[in-house]
Amino acid sequence: MTNSPPRVCRILAIETSCDETAAAVVEDGRVVKSSVVSSQVDLHARFGGVVPEVAGRAHVDLLTPVVAEAMDLADATAADIHAVAATIGPGLIGSLLVGVSAAKAYALAWGIPFVGVNHLEGHLHAAFLEDPDIALPAVVLLVSGGHTMLIHMRELGRYRLLGQTIDDAAGEAFDKVARFLGLGYPGGPAIDRLAAEGDPRAIAFPRGLRRDGFNFSFSGLKTAVITHVRKHPDAATADVAASFQEAVVEVLVEKTMQAAAHVGARSVCIGGGVAANSALRERVVNAARAEGLAAFVPGRPMCTDNAAMVGATAWYRLRLDGPTPLDAAANPNLRLPLEA
Repeated sequence: MTNSPPRVCRILAIETSCDETAAAVVEDGRVVKSSVVSSQVDLHARFGGVVPEVAGRAHVDLLTPVVAEAMDLADATAADIHAVAATIGPGLIGSLLVGVSAAKAYALAWGIPFVGVNHLEGHLHAAFLEDPDIALPAVVLLVSGGHTMLIHMRELGRYRLLGQTIDDAAGEAFDKVARFLGLGYPGGPAIDRLAAEGDPRAIAFPRGLRRDGFNFSFSGLKTAVITHVRKHPDAATADVAASFQEAVVEVLVEKTMQAAAHVGARSVCIGGGVAANSALRERVVNAARAEGLAAFVPGRPMCTDNAAMVGATAWYRLRLDGPTPLDAAANPNLRLPLEA
């Protein structure tokens, strides 16, 4: 095996880091031949959040048919695939092991390379699946249930961390507030829908670390929401949702634009599950345009966990690093490879 993939390189990619069972066939890191995602939302909704053991068992049941569907939609057989990739971390260890084990088995049986992909880097590459010509350097706001980070992307593969949450991730705050308000799971889409009916200026919730560098804090905001509702039980839930969302989005957008100015970025991008939020998408685009910067907001299917972004990253990593050893272990705490 060499570090150079074939002239046309098709990668079967698998994503099982949390509660989405996904598979995709991606050609040359840019062309999505198929992308299949089987959601477990209904399985976890009754628990108010993801239950790791339930997620792991569901992946075992769902992965084989999901891979079969992805291969069928791509009109591909084993002979058409040049490498198999899987998210190797971060994520839930039980879930990761299902995808990694399956990908290694396919690679071994088909005699082709295995590529372990960092889930966070996958989200950074998702934008390039829909717009390969994003102007670099860029600032990427990676915002999800487990992470809230500002990344300076100098070029593909060269990342510098500018800031991150010091407590709750933004998506985690959405889920916790939604649960407290009785809106169900997942919390982000529920708050997004209800906020459209409320007044975002009705309640002056705090903006944590608003003028303190590029780090984020949402724990105090979550507590402020709970305290306000307990003191004002008659407050309109739509106003609470809208005001909470406004506080989160305002800080995310302000810090993203400050970071872009700080590093001289040519464009700003967003990624991760919270990037599907309607208010955040609109405000990032408007703020970037006001500063004369390009803005890229991925389509919603590319914001949430998917295997296409894993395939895109795997193509790049295969060229740069070569195959991942088959004895490489899944790492639930894997960090994004960063420059100093």
